[in-house]
Amino acid sequence: MERHPKHLPADERRLATVESVIELAAAQNPSEITTAAIASHMRVTQGALFRHFLNKEAIWQAAMEWVAERLLARVDRAAAGIESPLAALEAMFMSHVEFVVEHPGVPRMMFGELQRAEPTPAKRMVQTLIQRYGVRLHRLLEQGKACGELSSGLDVEAAATLFVGTIQGLVMQSMLAGEVGRIRRDAPRVFAIYERGLRSTQ
Repeated sequence: MERHPKHLPADERRLATVESVIELAAAQNPSEITTAAIASHMRVTQGALFRHFLNKEAIWQAAMEWVAERLLARVDRAAAGIESPLAALEAMFMSHVEFVVEHPGVPRMMFGELQRAEPTPAKRMVQTLIQRYGVRLHRLLEQGKACGELSSGLDVEAAATLFVGTIQGLVMQSMLAGEVGRIRRDAPRVFAIYERGLRSTQ
């Protein structure tokens, strides 16, 4: 039987709070989500939230840590055991797309944090996530060049930037269309174009 949020242990309460924020972000502007709204969504008091988080910034930081941990673990699992670097990149791409479809509040929160002028803990966490993601992409792209699967003259830095930027573009288009699921439909065709630009011409 599912336990009521009021009766959750501390770690589970923190996780439930983060998941509530991400659910709320899928339906409204993340910057307008208040601690009162989070508490109401969880059916607890604001005081209950602040027994586990110092303030709203701490909740946002925890949410971004949740995103970083789960997204990186997911793309790592997708690429694990795939010998072809290009096939591993495709698996990462599609896995990332599925993560967005399942958690549409995540990109809204990430875009919101990156637009903030001040260096908040949550914004730093997003920047760290992007950096760690980039390391994975660079490694696969270099492996692709080394084995001859990708063009020897490939600009790895630009290719990694384009990989992330392509996903961001798909996300933005789906958000503008008000149809998150369209990213799943468009992703294979878009990746096919990206792939053609990477392949070795030899």
